Amino acid sequence: MRDTELALTVLHDPVFHTGVSTFFGDMLPSRPAQIAVGHAVRNVMRAHLPAYRQCLAEAVVRLGPVTQWPDAGPSLVYRCTADALLHPDAPPALRRLMAKAVAGGLTARQRYMWQRARVELLRPGLMTAINEQVRNRRAEGSAAGELRDVLDAVIGSCPEGTTDRTVTDLYVLLFQSIVGNIGYAVAWSLLLACMHHPPGPPWPWATESLVREAGRHRPFVWMVGRPVPHALEFGGLSFAPGTILSVSPYLLHHDARRWDRPELFRPERWNEPGGQGPYLPFSTGPFTCAGAAVAHSLITEAVTALAQDAHLTVSGGDARPVVSGSVLPRPFALRRALKTPVRPTLTKGGD
Repeated sequence: MRDTELALTVLHDPVFHTGVSTFFGDMLPSRPAQIAVGHAVRNVMRAHLPAYRQCLAEAVVRLGPVTQWPDAGPSLVYRCTADALLHPDAPPALRRLMAKAVAGGLTARQRYMWQRARVELLRPGLMTAINEQVRNRRAEGSAAGELRDVLDAVIGSCPEGTTDRTVTDLYVLLFQSIVGNIGYAVAWSLLLACMHHPPGPPWPWATESLVREAGRHRPFVWMVGRPVPHALEFGGLSFAPGTILSVSPYLLHHDARRWDRPELFRPERWNEPGGQGPYLPFSTGPFTCAGAAVAHSLITEAVTALAQDAHLTVSGGDARPVVSGSVLPRPFALRRALKTPVRPTLTKGGD
C-alpha cells in the first residue's frame, strides 16, 4: 500500500486485526497468547536496562579506536544484554555456544551464500542445546517464580501444551529480533549522524531526536503485512481472504505530503511543532511491537555511550540501504577518538 491513508487504515482498522500477528507465524495459537509472550519478554528487558547501561559504559571503554560496522552493532548489543537473554547461572557451554552463534552471524541478515552457509552450520547444535535447556527448566519448574531471563519469560508465558521445540523457536526468534534489530538501528544512527555533521564539533542534536530521526529516515523494518480476513474491496481493488496487504514504513516515512522535506536527515524536526508525519519503526496499531519503548531506550543508550566524551567519524559510509527483508546499512568503519581532557590552568601561587 503506497497511499499513506490506505496504509494507515490497514494498520489501524480492526477488520485487519481479527487474527494473529504474522511476526510469530503459527507458533502461538491466539493473539492473547502472542501478547502474553511479548509483554513477558518486554518486562525482562526493561528490568535489565540499568545493568545494560552500566555494561555499555564498560564495553565502550574496551573498544578499539576503529570498529567495523554494521556487524559491531549486534555484537555490542549482545555483549550488554547477554545476561538478560540467558542468565549467568545457565550452563556455561550453552552461553559459549550463544556467543559463538552471534559472532558467526546468527542475528545478521546475510547477503552472501557463504555467510548463510556458515550460520546454518551453527544452527542445529544451537537449537539442540536450547531445546535441552527448555526441557530441563520445565522439568525443574524454574519459570514458575521470578523470571531470570528472556528464556524464562518465553517458557512461563507460553500456553499450556506448547512443545519444547516451539518454545525454542520462539526464543530464537525473539533473541534475533532483540540483538539484530537494535544493533542495526544503532549502526544507522551512528552512520547518519556522522555523515550529516562535520567531524570535530559535538553533534548539535539530542540523542533522543537523533535516534528517532534515524528510525524515520532508515527504518530497520522494511515491510509489515496484515491478512485480509474475508473477501473485500479496498482502495478500488478486490482482495480474496488470506491475501497479505503490505505496508512499507520506509515509504510512509518519506511521504512528502505528510513530512517536511522527508528526503533530508533532520533530527531537529522532532523539536518542530507539527513537523512529524506517520511514524512506525516498530509498526503501529493493535499489532505494535510490545517492546517498542524498551527497544528505543536500548538504542538510545548505546548511541549515548558511544558518543560520550568522544569524537566520532566514519569512513566508507553510504546512506543507501541494502534491502534484504530488512533495511541494512552498508559496511563502514567507525573511528572513535577520545576527547582530550582540558587541564585546569594554575594561577600564580598554585590557587
